[in-house]
Amino acid sequence: MSFLTSLPPGWPMIVGGVFLWLLPKRGQAIGALCLAVLSGLLFWFSPILGEGESAATVSLLGAELTPIRIDSLSRPFGLVFHIAAIVSSIYALHVRDPRQHIAGMVYAGAAIGACCAGDLMTLFVFWELTAISSVFLVWASDTPAAYRAGMRYLIIQVGSGVLLLTGAIIQYVETGSLTFSLFVREGQTLFGTDAISPAAWCVLLAFAIKCAFPLLHNWLQDSYPKATVTGTVFLSAFTTKLAVYSLARGFAGFDPLITVGCVMTLFPIIFAVIENDLRRVLAYSLNNQLGFMVVGVGIGTELAINGTVAHAFCHIIYKSLLFMSVGAVLFRTGTAKATELGGLHKSMPWTTVFCMIGAGAISGFPLLSGFVSKSMIISAAAEEHLFWVWIVLLIASAGVMEHSGIKIPFFAFFAHDSGKRVKEAPWNMLVAMGIAAFSCVALGIAYPLLYRLLPFEVDYHPYTVTHVVTQLQLLLFAALAFVALMKSGLYPAEQRAVNLDTDWFYRRLLPKATRGGKVAIELVDQTFRHDFLLTLRSLLRLAQRSFSVNGWIGQTWSTSTMAFWAATLLAVSLVLYYT
Repeated sequence: MSFLTSLPPGWPMIVGGVFLWLLPKRGQAIGALCLAVLSGLLFWFSPILGEGESAATVSLLGAELTPIRIDSLSRPFGLVFHIAAIVSSIYALHVRDPRQHIAGMVYAGAAIGACCAGDLMTLFVFWELTAISSVFLVWASDTPAAYRAGMRYLIIQVGSGVLLLTGAIIQYVETGSLTFSLFVREGQTLFGTDAISPAAWCVLLAFAIKCAFPLLHNWLQDSYPKATVTGTVFLSAFTTKLAVYSLARGFAGFDPLITVGCVMTLFPIIFAVIENDLRRVLAYSLNNQLGFMVVGVGIGTELAINGTVAHAFCHIIYKSLLFMSVGAVLFRTGTAKATELGGLHKSMPWTTVFCMIGAGAISGFPLLSGFVSKSMIISAAAEEHLFWVWIVLLIASAGVMEHSGIKIPFFAFFAHDSGKRVKEAPWNMLVAMGIAAFSCVALGIAYPLLYRLLPFEVDYHPYTVTHVVTQLQLLLFAALAFVALMKSGLYPAEQRAVNLDTDWFYRRLLPKATRGGKVAIELVDQTFRHDFLLTLRSLLRLAQRSFSVNGWIGQTWSTSTMAFWAATLLAVSLVLYYT
């Protein structure tokens, strides 16, 4: 057992996943589930670093690497990643596509290995492996739109890895160390005399892309809805939460993240409310929830980091539950568009119940998991006297009730009757959703079990009169606002269209600019080709004459002339150097 636990966590899924294609198609899904369970058991028995202990290192090409570091911060992420892999594998038991099973296992194993990496080079290897493996979950849809979205996703994710590698190289050159630890100190900013180092800048941008920061976020809404029904469940669990872990490890207490997180909690609300595709609604909702975690990382206190880890833990489960329920609807009806759904509670009652539990959890209803985690971050903001941050988080809590707590179950299962009468979701989907729904309730009630997994020992009690009453008031206000807007006809109508935000630049502007540039080049080529060739020919003749023995460059120059030109070139070099 000691040898097996000394290997990087997640290795059974990575190594075993590659060989799943050798099994019969009916056995591949069961094999994937067995690999996830085996990896989870090995991780559970892996030793945890105590306070003051150092992880084992290995030497590679003169650099000290720490391939495995399981401590109080990485362990909760590793545990919930394994839970997500097991639940997602159960959800995919009916799938007979080896690409999805192999990609899902390698992807989950790489995410687990990354969150337990103690150095930047090991982190980079697993970071890129998550990108390369997860894109196949998008491409497995086998549609032109999925292929294009997957290519954009891959370019962006690999670009994030290149930035991470650049930061690692710069740090090694500057410090001689590749240790993955805190990149900032108290009071540092993005710009100015006390700005973070170039290495930290590169690493922060890499984390920002994977965490879907504002203006860097549209790869998420672009790719997740294009993935397969089961692939989206895998995608929702790992990539962005790996980035949250990385931010907590490297940038805890970095004040600019508070502002970034506040923006992340607010801007998705508008787009989620007007979006028609329910999987895109959930993708925007994912941005919103990530904002809470980024705020917690930016605050950086023990309570805030605990809240971030707890919220990431709970979010992986209830967000997977919501994607599973919408995926079950898509699997049975062939659509996830709000305009084409409604009335499904009659034929999919269990899926309806599970979806409502997930909606309640993400909204932060008391006795559900979202309440016991989100309230920690809001309380941390209040304890640090960040009044406006506290207000923004409260507004965002009401906003998530609008788009995920009400909109998803209402338009999918109630609203108008679409007339669709379909079978209930397959048994394995119901089992996976049931496990996730039970976890949402269990974590909300037996919250001390969750709090014991957190990095710091903090005496925090979520079920106080103030917390419960404040949250219930917010939820009631959001529900009343939804009803009032629906009754008055002011609620944004669901339209059969894809709403664009910053992806307008690469979906619309860039193709038009490319086509316009091509036309301009062809016009210039047709107009000036003859003149250009004549000019080029004349320049070549002039150069030939000048550099010949009898040309002016080939002649003997005086010592004074050579000294003048040498001094001139030296002056130019000095100016360029100091500039």
